[in-house]
Amino acid sequence: MRQKKIGIALGGGAARGWAHIGVLKALEKIGIKPDIVAGTSIGSIVGGCYAAEELPQLEHFATKLTSRKVLGFMDLNLAGSSLITGKRICATLETHLKDVRIENMKCQYISVATELGSGHEVWMDKGYLVDAMRASYALPGIFKPVNINNRWLFDGAIVNPIPVSVCRAFGADIVIAVNLNNDSYGKGTVISSHEATEIEHIPTEDESKLNRKTTLGKWRSRFFSEKSESPGISKVMLDAFNITQDRIARARLAGDPPNFSIKPRLDDIGLFDFHRAEEMISLGEEATWRARDELEHHLGSLAA
Repeated sequence: MRQKKIGIALGGGAARGWAHIGVLKALEKIGIKPDIVAGTSIGSIVGGCYAAEELPQLEHFATKLTSRKVLGFMDLNLAGSSLITGKRICATLETHLKDVRIENMKCQYISVATELGSGHEVWMDKGYLVDAMRASYALPGIFKPVNINNRWLFDGAIVNPIPVSVCRAFGADIVIAVNLNNDSYGKGTVISSHEATEIEHIPTEDESKLNRKTTLGKWRSRFFSEKSESPGISKVMLDAFNITQDRIARARLAGDPPNFSIKPRLDDIGLFDFHRAEEMISLGEEATWRARDELEHHLGSLAA
């Protein structure tokens, strides 16, 4: 009998993506090695490193991050189409993956991106791995789009947040989906008859002049800090993006469900909490072990 092909669809979720590392590590301990890896956004980074056999190096990098180091990677861009240039992140990826081509890797890997303008869903299964990753995680407004073969590409989560359909298209018989946002946004409902009573403070002319003198350092603090009473710029943008992503994911998964899903409990993890990698990796491992009975049901007896 032909051995069944296993595909894993790694979803987007910003910093929560470190949980993917734990999922993949636990799957290997259980005895499951995916034949096909499809990733969107942060899922494309972790999936790409896994397919390139560089996951231990990525884990080492992630677990050494501190909040200060995370800020150091955010090279702010005050002009153009993005808030962050992304050059420092790209340089870090190229340290280990500069010359790696997707078609030369042992594991089938596909990175998902969205074409600017047309909205086409673009599947990258050939070419340089780092370029495919950059296109997939180019969050609109945060990172600039990436030009690949005369197509401007950005975050694949806009069209396919958890790429189950990609795994199936490349021949997966059984698909595991990893959903990073289920706990945070999956409970969204309708709040009716909500009274609007809060009045926003409108700054005076003197306050406006003072605000315009804000230094780059203070602006940077406002972008990433969550100490103020109102949400920071990063939280507003990422929450809006991830709520949209969750709604799209639920619609797509309803029409093309995976054989089973792994859902790490990440509801208290912030979207910029990249410095909490050890915690997220552990949560990814825990979620995978919880799903072991279901995995065994589909795949038979697994190695202890």
